[in-house]
Amino acid sequence: MDSLSALNAFVRAAEFRSFAEAGRELRLSSSAIGKAISRLEERHGVRLFNRSTRSITLTHEGQLFLESCRRIFSEIESVEGEFAQTRSAPKGKLRVSMPLLGGVATLVLSRFMRDYPAVELDMDFTERPGEVIDSGYDVVIRAGDVDDSRLMSRRIGSYGLALICSPGYLAEKGCTPVRAEDLVDHACLHLKDSATGKLHRWPFASPEMSHVTLPVVAVANATEALIAFAELGMGIACVPDFTVHRQLADGSLRRIISGCLEYRGSLRAIWPSSRFPSPKLRVFIDFMAKHGSARSEFPMDPDAVEHAPAHLSAIASRTASSSAIALDAYRDNKSPAEGASAYRSS
Repeated sequence: MDSLSALNAFVRAAEFRSFAEAGRELRLSSSAIGKAISRLEERHGVRLFNRSTRSITLTHEGQLFLESCRRIFSEIESVEGEFAQTRSAPKGKLRVSMPLLGGVATLVLSRFMRDYPAVELDMDFTERPGEVIDSGYDVVIRAGDVDDSRLMSRRIGSYGLALICSPGYLAEKGCTPVRAEDLVDHACLHLKDSATGKLHRWPFASPEMSHVTLPVVAVANATEALIAFAELGMGIACVPDFTVHRQLADGSLRRIISGCLEYRGSLRAIWPSSRFPSPKLRVFIDFMAKHGSARSEFPMDPDAVEHAPAHLSAIASRTASSSAIALDAYRDNKSPAEGASAYRSS
C-alpha cells in the first residue's frame, strides 16, 4: 500500500472508528488496514490509535494527524477540480473591467461573444485603475505594467498617441499648426488621471516642449469625451491612435503634426494569479491577444457590428448615445439635457 493509500486508510478508520468498517469501505481486509496504520505509526514514531478488543479511539497525536490528512485530501481534490476545469468547454459569467477605447472595445467583445456564446460577459467600462482582486474581476484590461505578485498579466497590444482635431476647428482658427510650438496658440483638450486628478502630459519628442505649458480649454477623465469634444470643433486632443481610426477614415477628425509625440504604450490583460486559469478566462485572454491588438490600423469590423448580440449592441448604443446627444444638441443649439430628453422620448 502506497503512502497516499495508507493515509486514506487511516482517515477512514478514524471516521468509522473501526478497522473492519474502513476495510469494507476500501474493499480491503481489516488486517490490511491495521498493518497500514501500524507502518504509519512506526514511520512517524507516534501512536495514532488507542486500541481495545471492542473499539479504537484517536490519540491526541492521531487527532492532529487526522486534521493534516484532511487538509491534504482537500488540496488534492481542489487541484483535481481545477485541472478538470481546464479541459471543459468555456462557459459561465466572466467579469471584465476595461476602458471603452473609443468604442473599439465593444466591437472586439462582440466578436468574442459570437465565437463563445456560452460565456456571459459582465463588463464595467472605466479608465480608473481599480483593484483586480478586491473588486472581484476575473480580468482587467489596462495600459501600463503590473507590479503585484498576486497578479498575472499578458501584453495584448501596443499603441501610439495622436494629436487630432476637426476640420471645422481648423477652418475657424484659419491656420493649421505645423510644429509642436504652435499649439500654445490653440485650444487644447486634456485627459486627467481618474485617481489623482493630475493632467496627462503630452509626450513631445522635442526637449524644448517639456517646459511649455499648453492652454487648457477642457479637462475630462475619459478619452471618449475628448474625442467627442474634438469632433464638435472644441479644440485639439491627444488620444491613443487606434481610438480614432473611424473618425480619421471618415474625415470627421484630422491628425496634425505627425511625429511630434514620442510615446509607445501597451495594453495588458491582468488577472488574479492561478495555477490553472478557467477555460472562459483562458480563451478570453487568448482572443484579446489575437484580435484586440491596439494599433492605429485596428480593424473596425463592420460584420462584428452587424451581427453583435442584441444585449451587447444595447450597451454599445447607450455608450455612444452620450456623444450623439451632445453632437445633436450642439448642432441644434440645444442643451445636452434637452437633447437627452428628446432621445429618451424617441
